[in-house]
Amino acid sequence: MRLGRAFGSLKLRLGLAAVFALALGIGTSTTVLVLRAQADTLADYSALEVAEAVRVARVLSLQVVQQQQALAVLAQQLPPPLVLADSPALRQKLQGLQVLLPMFDSITLVDARGRGILTFDSQGVRPAPIDISDRTYFHRSRTERRPLVSELVVSRVSQEVAVLVTQPLPQDAGLVVGALRLRTRNLLAGLAEGQGNRLAPPAASAHAAGAAEPGEALLVMLTDAHGRVLAHPNPELIGAPMSAEPGLAAAVDRWRQAGAPVEPAGLDVSDSQHLVAVAGVAGPDWLVWRSTPRSTVLAPLARARSETRFWALGLALTLSLALLGLLALLLRPLSKLEARAERLFDPGLDPQAGWPGAGGEIGRLERVLRRVGGERAALEATNHRVLQRLESVMAAAPVGIAFARQGRFELVSHPLCQLLGRDESQLLGQPAQLIFASNEDYLHLQQGLALALDNGQAYSGEWQLLHASGRPFWARLRAQPVDAADPAAGTIWTANDITQEISTRQALEWAAHHDPLTGLANRAAFDERVARLFAALPRSLPAALVLLDLDRFKPINDQHGHAAGDAMLRAVAAVATPRVRPGDLLVRLGGDEFAVVLERCSAEAAQRVAEDLRSAIANLRLPWAEQLLSVDASAGLAMLDEHTPDAAAWVAAADRACYEAKAAGRGRVQGPLAQTAANAAAEAAAVSPADPAAGPAPAAALRLVGDRTPR
Repeated sequence: MRLGRAFGSLKLRLGLAAVFALALGIGTSTTVLVLRAQADTLADYSALEVAEAVRVARVLSLQVVQQQQALAVLAQQLPPPLVLADSPALRQKLQGLQVLLPMFDSITLVDARGRGILTFDSQGVRPAPIDISDRTYFHRSRTERRPLVSELVVSRVSQEVAVLVTQPLPQDAGLVVGALRLRTRNLLAGLAEGQGNRLAPPAASAHAAGAAEPGEALLVMLTDAHGRVLAHPNPELIGAPMSAEPGLAAAVDRWRQAGAPVEPAGLDVSDSQHLVAVAGVAGPDWLVWRSTPRSTVLAPLARARSETRFWALGLALTLSLALLGLLALLLRPLSKLEARAERLFDPGLDPQAGWPGAGGEIGRLERVLRRVGGERAALEATNHRVLQRLESVMAAAPVGIAFARQGRFELVSHPLCQLLGRDESQLLGQPAQLIFASNEDYLHLQQGLALALDNGQAYSGEWQLLHASGRPFWARLRAQPVDAADPAAGTIWTANDITQEISTRQALEWAAHHDPLTGLANRAAFDERVARLFAALPRSLPAALVLLDLDRFKPINDQHGHAAGDAMLRAVAAVATPRVRPGDLLVRLGGDEFAVVLERCSAEAAQRVAEDLRSAIANLRLPWAEQLLSVDASAGLAMLDEHTPDAAAWVAAADRACYEAKAAGRGRVQGPLAQTAANAAAEAAAVSPADPAAGPAPAAALRLVGDRTPR
């Protein structure tokens, strides 16, 4: 009986609870500290791994630049007459450039058709009976006239897996191609610590994170943007896909989910088993990968955790014994007070009845509890009345109302629940972020709310909210703090649906800048774009303006009616739209006049665009009343320069060019390049065909003269 009574006493139960709380606190604190150390270790190590991957990527990028510069120097020393074919002079020249070979396994010269001329490597200079005219990198390097780094290929010189660095020769005489054989030349040699082996973390990382001593852990490899291996500790994996390295499968999936970026600033794509960092190599678009098992990094912490648990257990046991003795001494008179205190908030019990009437500290505690009980009962009654009134007001309001504190709903009105398509139980206690269409919108709203409250103003804004069905809708939100001096007191929100208002406003804004017949931009949009270009001079150069006036359009209106004319205008807009860039502005100025504002566009490119538009319109056939209707177009082109006085002068120049195109026979483009062509044709015609010394007229001049022939 005594034993059962002892275990049922408040003192012993409080003592045991305190001991448990103490042990739990010590254990939790120890665990939290260890987990924090573990998290900090992993975070520090991950950051260092990303930094190391970025460093290696930058060095690789610099090496590629140096290799390209070396080939550029070689190309400058080989004038086109020298590289047209194998010759002793060319061989002698190449022999003198053996200093470049440490950068490449071999260097090959190919002509403009992609046929090999000579190749030279450590064994000397020899003919290169190869043809790379079908290679993508050959065509790109020749077309773009710039050095390139090829994708992973099998070299036709060495028949080995390689990447090739190209450099165009002067005057489009061909290419210089430097080969890097991946199975004999490790691209990461000397760049990544311990490359060629699986290693532990770098010394700096191990020191900062408390990692293990070096062992077989770290994997460093290089891939291209398509995931093919360019450098690996195992040469047999060169050229294989990244899936051949199973330890990186999860990290590669995370990298691909992020959009497979080639990010020079580095990314942390660690998974649950490995710490993985990846950094992009600017220029060739390669990727440096570094992977270390988490277990290797956390091995020292695992040992420290075992020791900490032992000492924490001993400390908890000692403190528990001391606490039990103290509680046994201090908590003897609390049995009756405990029983009454357990019913302190019992709504069926008089707050002033049932107290034991003890003295001393227990008596003072009793009086405090009695007063607290009475005050709480009065406060609950008042709160109940206030909540009933508030709920009535919120239910009668024509807009949704909510009270939120610390970003969570604590009170919502019935109209708000209807607006969001949710029950009250689905909103109370939930984060306010739940009802927004995007997290970014919620963050921007919080910034605007904080700014308004800091300025002592109420907040108002228009945002997209999310209905329970997943349908977004527009709402006007207003917010007012409960207490401007105490942000923690919460905020009162109102919301009403303005989706129709937003749709109407957007429709009006669209109509103000678009032609209702064709859907193209209108004169107002044209004036705004031209004004913006003039305001940005000279940064907005080069820019061009093309004015198009339809030929033979009036007969369509006269013979077939305005409906046919409108259909033709819409058809012209439809064929013209895909022939301009998304950033350019295609405008219907009125009637049968159109215009195109071309930004960042040279005169040659503008001439091509104008001719393409004219040709598309000329080839247009509109079926109408069992007939095929067609029109042509005359185009005037004017370039914007720093000396153009204003927008009116620019438009007038294009208009004059369009008039000249019509006067010259219609169905043509008139502009700066057309004038140049006319001058060239006149000079060619001035040379007498009977004069043998003059020779035939240049083909380009004849072609341009032919373009001016009236149609």
